[in-house]
Amino acid sequence: MTPNQQEYLKKIHSIQENLAKTWAEYWQQYSTPGSWQFWVTLGAFILPLVILYFLIDRKKAFHLGFYGFNVHVWFHYSDTAGVYNGLWTYPYQINTIIPVSFSLDASLIPVSFMLLYQWTINHHKNYYVYATVLCLFFAFIFKPLLTGIGFFQLHEWATYGYLFVFYLGVILLSKWITNLFLYFEKQH
Repeated sequence: MTPNQQEYLKKIHSIQENLAKTWAEYWQQYSTPGSWQFWVTLGAFILPLVILYFLIDRKKAFHLGFYGFNVHVWFHYSDTAGVYNGLWTYPYQINTIIPVSFSLDASLIPVSFMLLYQWTINHHKNYYVYATVLCLFFAFIFKPLLTGIGFFQLHEWATYGYLFVFYLGVILLSKWITNLFLYFEKQH
């Protein structure tokens, strides 16, 4: 490693340390359990998981769980990239460790798509049509609502249309990966 490269890495490390410290200070000021926003965020994490517990088709739990985990992973990666690149911010969080909305990434979004996926399977409906409608809802109704109440902020060149494409990419990739593994399972 060259000395110049080493210097760059030290600079990046220092910036990341300062950013983590700043987020922790911000969280202590505005997003602790003493704020109503914390409880809304926590509720948005817990409530969908409780609903899923009661509504999931237990005969298809592994299949639906695999799909939901795909949604979670791809949504989290994409959301992290958006936050990391300064395209959007979540002003209120459950914790300071993850700089994205843990409630959305790990619960609300995956559970919503899991239940939709389950419904399309059980009722022989076109997944792509209904998932696209849910993407439209999240991008053009839900995220603007979060913006209006101060739980989400768009920056730079990011738009709600961009978020729609992001959601669409996540649900397509998640479905295709799930289909691939179902194909592998049937081949055995």
